[in-house]
Amino acid sequence: MIPQSVVWQQLRNVFESVENQVAKAMQREHGLGLTEYRALKLLSIAPDAELRMQELALKLGLNQSSVTRLVERMERNGYTFRDVCPNDKRGVYTVLTKRGRQVQAEAGKDYDNFLESALDEVSGQQENTHIVNYLRQLTSEAN
Repeated sequence: MIPQSVVWQQLRNVFESVENQVAKAMQREHGLGLTEYRALKLLSIAPDAELRMQELALKLGLNQSSVTRLVERMERNGYTFRDVCPNDKRGVYTVLTKRGRQVQAEAGKDYDNFLESALDEVSGQQENTHIVNYLRQLTSEAN
């Protein structure tokens, strides 16, 4: 039996390798960082294409200052704008723009392919094969 700490380290290695490969491809092909893409994706599936800043931070695993900087970048690029909550003037929403929706849709067409390619590459290393196979099994069961 393989010790849990060894499996955990292998999983981290697979994750980091895949993340790095996908991040480079998204930046190269679409000029988007992974966090930007994920924020656009979350907004695209949210009701009214908007999320409170706190909720976006939570879903992305970011702290408040990091999500503020992220939203500022997305606003500069015309992907989102901020809106004040009508019921609670302290609540601020990030709202997806038409341009943001278009950018997300275009990048989304490639994201799954980049992910699949990165998983293929990392599974070429024998110690990673069982982890990648399990991830793919989870994905197929979820669909």
